[in-house]
Amino acid sequence: MRYCLALFLVVFGFLGRAQENYSTLAQKALETMWKAKDEAGYKKALDMYENAFKIYPDSIDGTGLYKSSVIASELKDYDKAFKYLAPLAAMETDEDGYPGWTYILDAETEYKNLLSDARWVSLKAKALKDKEQFYAELLSRENEFYNASENNLKEIRDPKILYQEIRKFNSYKQKNNRDYSISFKVNDSIKTSFFIHLPKNYDPSKKYPLLFFLHGAVKNNALADYQLADWNLGDWNRYYTKYAEQNDVILVFPKGSRQYNWMSPDDGFFMIPEMVKLVKRAINIDDNKVFISGHSNGATGSFSYLMKQPTLFAGFYGFNTYPKVFTGGTFVENIKNRFFVNFSTDQDYYYPPNANDDLNKLMNATKADYKEYRYNGFPHWFPKFDESEPAYKILFNELTKRKRNPFPKEISWEFDDEKYGTIDWLSDIKLDTLKPRADWHKDLNFKITKWLEYDEKDSLITKTVDKNAFDFPRNSGKIKAEYDSNVFYIKVSKIKSFSIKISPEMVNLKKRVKVYINGKLYFNRKVEYDRELMLQNFENNKDREQVWVNSIELKI
Repeated sequence: MRYCLALFLVVFGFLGRAQENYSTLAQKALETMWKAKDEAGYKKALDMYENAFKIYPDSIDGTGLYKSSVIASELKDYDKAFKYLAPLAAMETDEDGYPGWTYILDAETEYKNLLSDARWVSLKAKALKDKEQFYAELLSRENEFYNASENNLKEIRDPKILYQEIRKFNSYKQKNNRDYSISFKVNDSIKTSFFIHLPKNYDPSKKYPLLFFLHGAVKNNALADYQLADWNLGDWNRYYTKYAEQNDVILVFPKGSRQYNWMSPDDGFFMIPEMVKLVKRAINIDDNKVFISGHSNGATGSFSYLMKQPTLFAGFYGFNTYPKVFTGGTFVENIKNRFFVNFSTDQDYYYPPNANDDLNKLMNATKADYKEYRYNGFPHWFPKFDESEPAYKILFNELTKRKRNPFPKEISWEFDDEKYGTIDWLSDIKLDTLKPRADWHKDLNFKITKWLEYDEKDSLITKTVDKNAFDFPRNSGKIKAEYDSNVFYIKVSKIKSFSIKISPEMVNLKKRVKVYINGKLYFNRKVEYDRELMLQNFENNKDREQVWVNSIELKI
């Protein structure tokens, strides 16, 4: 017994010492710095950092060097400040993926005591050169990313041959890298970026699934003109990376902000569809396997693309979703054109489990392709936990099996903003809000009576509320359409005009095409190939599956 006790004490003592590593010492130094109220407090924090550097010289990180240099600057120990600034500025990237030059160029206010020192002037000049080289390398990689063979489609005069050539189009080249930060123009004065991660052995002759991940906390984010691998592929996104690797899925991580995002306002909603088109110019994407996922505000964004602009996508996923369109009406029957998989938790302040229960009932009643997986015992930040891994297995299992039907036999579409009056082969739908609603055109909604929130003690409590799940701030129009054997049957409500895009995969172009709207025949003649329309559509969308050869314009 005495031997066992002695062994326990030895092992326990060893573990206790092992737990005191560089990270714990640096964290204690950081906490001491936060609590410091005078010079003695800052001196103590600096001593603690230097002790960690001495004991663990191979573990020194950018944060430690940064905080130590700032403290030394405040203490006016300039030699020591530059002792830590020099290796910090020389870092290619720190542990969080930030280039060393950012510490010099983005934190001058914290080094106000050093700005007149010749050593600072030298460091800044070097940092400016490093920044210039960094952006030059980014541009070089971006140019290589977009490098493709010459497109000779415009030289093809026969529209039937052109159609076949578009269907099998491939001008893609091998890529030199797996990771690319690609700049994206928001408007004439603002830009952001998206980060793309390719499979290990990307083959330009093979078509790949594409998955967008939309980040949350859009109000607390800012646009970024570049992104790095460390910011996207680990931490909360580690399982996206793991299972994308196993399934040869291309990942894309866009960067949004309070003003330009995928939730609210509508200013940035165009970004994801435009990024899809840009990626298709460079990478061989399976047009029928483009998906969106997200967490929190990003999951709401994923749901919003399903509700407002799903044409380019096969399906949608969300972790801890608030399933609502915040820029207009939420027309839940629109989900019938695609599918949505929601991964929810029972301790989520963002959207309560009872509301998810009622949403499930509504989705079942409308026969929507909707699934929810509930994980009990977890808060809103579910992806942070290792226990979230099974959800990602489900996501990628669904992704590998699912694909878009580019020519659905039936479409049901409702909208209240003409920017979103297009869905698959129905396009340019225009509203007539002065017309009466059809009897079959109804709002679908439910009441939410309970909501979870954190009190002042950080305890999760249930609050009684009285709110509608969805808002309908504007008049909407709705269209139901189907086709079979060269005949289209259309029902409209509060719609004045629209177009039907035609594909030879949908109709026999040797025969007449008929269109009935609300029971009345509006169109009855053959449809020819339109070469210019085909070229324009492919230039705009780079879609080799949804290839339209003509369009029938209809006014009611």
